[in-house]
Amino acid sequence: MSRNLNMKLLLTSSPIGIYRSNEPLNYKGFNPANGMVDTLREFWPDNARCLLISAFHDEYEINDRMRYDYERIVKDTGLSLSCMDICDSRNGKEKADGLLSYDFVILGGGHVPTENAFFRRIGLEEGFRGFDGIVMGISAGTMNCARIVYAQPELPGEAADPDYERFIPGLGLTEYNLLPHYNAVKNDILDGMRLIEDIAFADSTGKTIYAITDGSYLLQTEDRAEIRGEAYMIRDGGIRQICTNDNVLKLQVE
Repeated sequence: MSRNLNMKLLLTSSPIGIYRSNEPLNYKGFNPANGMVDTLREFWPDNARCLLISAFHDEYEINDRMRYDYERIVKDTGLSLSCMDICDSRNGKEKADGLLSYDFVILGGGHVPTENAFFRRIGLEEGFRGFDGIVMGISAGTMNCARIVYAQPELPGEAADPDYERFIPGLGLTEYNLLPHYNAVKNDILDGMRLIEDIAFADSTGKTIYAITDGSYLLQTEDRAEIRGEAYMIRDGGIRQICTNDNVLKLQVE
């Protein structure tokens, strides 16, 4: 799929709260850090039609509650809303086929390969053809936006499994690979290996992976691609910080 130049992508680590943190929030709605709420307001239409696509496609009770939560989050942000619909196994193909009727699509977080398989099953890549609204990726949803997704091992056994596929076809909405929640996972150990130094470094040979913290995001529009907030570049077995909070790093539009 070729990139839709009219689409607005906000690829987040987490647009609300901090992963693995129970600290109370000092804001309502979406996280305003690094200008994200201002960015949403810049593109937001009146009475937007919104669709939340869940990574937990068979967990209907969870999804219904999540749909309610995000409806409240949008309203608490001060953004006008005409509907917040949910997409899961109950209606996946129908919603993917009707994607152009929505203004704002949220790709939820979860297990990257599981979500990726659901996206393929419902034909979501084809559904995005001609979409000119806003897409917000959250964690796994952000990762699955790439043309070739870096599906970093996450669950026990995946890092040690020689047959686990670490690079899989994605939605093709961006060329950038993002690794979310760097603030929380940078010291994680999986299958006896360090998630960043032993796994991500090895997987970055000849590739670039952008590790972003909660509150940071990548904004991609017709004429710009930029990281806003704290971020790190992992490439060829090394890492370096490339952006800090309240700053913007312009990337080459790909």
